[in-house]
Amino acid sequence: MDRRLMEDLKAWAQSPTRKPLLLMGARQVGKTWLLRELGRESFSSLAHIDFDRNPRAAAIFEGDLEPTRIIRDLEAMTAQPIHPGETLVVLDEIQQCPRALTALKYFCDEAPDYAVAAAGSLLGVSLGRERGTGFPVGKVTRLNLYPLSFREFLDARGRQALREAVDEGDVDLMARLEEDLLALLRDYLVIGGMPAVVSKFLEDGSHAAAREVQEAIVLDYEDDMAKHLDNADAARAIAVWRSIPAQLSRENKRFMYSQIGVGGRGKAYRQGIEWLVKAGVASKVARVGSLESPLSGFADEAIFKLFAVDVGLLGAMAGLDPRLVIEGDEVFRRYKGALTEQYVFQQLIADMSNRLHPDPYYWSASDSKAENDFAFEMEGTVFAVEVKGGTTQSSKSLAVIAKRFPWVSPVRFGLRGYRDESWMTNIPLYAAGSKTLWRRAVKSSDEPESSEPSERDEKILSLLERNPQMSYEELAAELGVSRATVAKGLQRLKDMGRLAREGTRRLGSWVVL
Repeated sequence: MDRRLMEDLKAWAQSPTRKPLLLMGARQVGKTWLLRELGRESFSSLAHIDFDRNPRAAAIFEGDLEPTRIIRDLEAMTAQPIHPGETLVVLDEIQQCPRALTALKYFCDEAPDYAVAAAGSLLGVSLGRERGTGFPVGKVTRLNLYPLSFREFLDARGRQALREAVDEGDVDLMARLEEDLLALLRDYLVIGGMPAVVSKFLEDGSHAAAREVQEAIVLDYEDDMAKHLDNADAARAIAVWRSIPAQLSRENKRFMYSQIGVGGRGKAYRQGIEWLVKAGVASKVARVGSLESPLSGFADEAIFKLFAVDVGLLGAMAGLDPRLVIEGDEVFRRYKGALTEQYVFQQLIADMSNRLHPDPYYWSASDSKAENDFAFEMEGTVFAVEVKGGTTQSSKSLAVIAKRFPWVSPVRFGLRGYRDESWMTNIPLYAAGSKTLWRRAVKSSDEPESSEPSERDEKILSLLERNPQMSYEELAAELGVSRATVAKGLQRLKDMGRLAREGTRRLGSWVVL
């Protein structure tokens, strides 16, 4: 299966300033397979060490953390010569060996020629627990892998032409091929993006067989909770996990502790929720009180929605009958739109964001008379997102938002085709991952922009001339402005022809022209 993240991994492999890589993600999203494929495509050989299957490997990191000695011992254990720049060293399930995590610092400082990539299914949990005990801060490149997005699912189904139409925002072609796109989207809502489930479905075309794999993954997740938490915390984490379908099936999808069980209270379940989030099997979408940039400055982490890692797993947990996939458009409205909202959430974090921890939010009015499904920032623009499971044209909350926050770009996803209504843009559900259509949805400013760089623009150019690899966050800190303001400035300078980007967003550098 072609994975979008492979482009970033290959850029990492070829970078002359390569740091050790830390690949994060939930269990069974395909981290091991992807790193092995990277070794096959970009290196001459691969040395794979799995600390979960081979606990003896941890002994290599018990002594000093001198890279040359570690490499020598790994060669002896794997019977595989390890050559600088030619062999990819994969340290799998690295959370089982915290000393190996610490060793990445020394590979960065003392042996940068060696290509070392680490992965772990519960790495987020481990990092939270081991913080302050040797984590190589600033010495690793961190990337996150998610289940297949719908765009990747199209590629896996051999429908690259459809995926290219979505990517290019070719609304005329998508309209002509809408029947195919909707049929594939129905499949995706039931199958989801877990690689093992997709593979099983591709193998025999059976939704029932795919469901068996989904149920096994759900049980594996619950086994992890029982294995890594004490009895009381495990029971609470499992209770929270199992409540997600019911939480999302309500009209108001705000997470309610009372829905977990009689007398459910936040204090008792908070640790379980954080464990699920750090393990990557659930994600919190916090409420914001205002749709101003940066959204993080208006977040209330105590009020949130909780989403599962994958729409297919959500359907399995809810007991969704796979036969619904052939029953017209009913699947889009099932459970009050829980599946479609989960689907859009997945596309936001998998296709739309380049950050390690993407932060979609949602907004609701203080008087509870208006609420949207997601609030999202991309390239300096705040989007207000509404998700519809049918062809309804009603968007009362978006209308309230457009009036109250005129700088926001409202977007509605549903079964209707693409339509620009000047104040709001309707995008088909199957095109939720199209950055082209998202960019078209940006509301233009009423005020014409100057064709000359501003004083702040000149400061940005000066900073990037001195350090072409500065990040958005570093520029924001230097200038004393928000990340969104920096993003707008960078885009303006690119539009003026004063700035260009070489390489990927994570691993490239800026060129002042």
